[in-house]
Amino acid sequence: MNYSGSYSGKSGFRSYSFRPKAPVEVGKEYEADIIEMSHRGDAGVAKIQGFVIFVSGAKPGDHVKFKITRVGRRFATAELV
Repeated sequence: MNYSGSYSGKSGFRSYSFRPKAPVEVGKEYEADIIEMSHRGDAGVAKIQGFVIFVSGAKPGDHVKFKITRVGRRFATAELV
């Protein structure tokens, strides 16, 4: 688990933001159903443990195998295998 905190001098305010680790890793292959198209229409959307993955070239209804190319804080991108 990752925590980042800050302390602001006199007020004593401390804030923490919780960022769970993504359930996918760059370079690894996964398999999932494509549930919808991205807003741009250039990638299908899959989810693994609720984490969004944009899979280029996939369409809703497809069951695909893909390789993760990039992992961000809120989503990942992938290409078909």
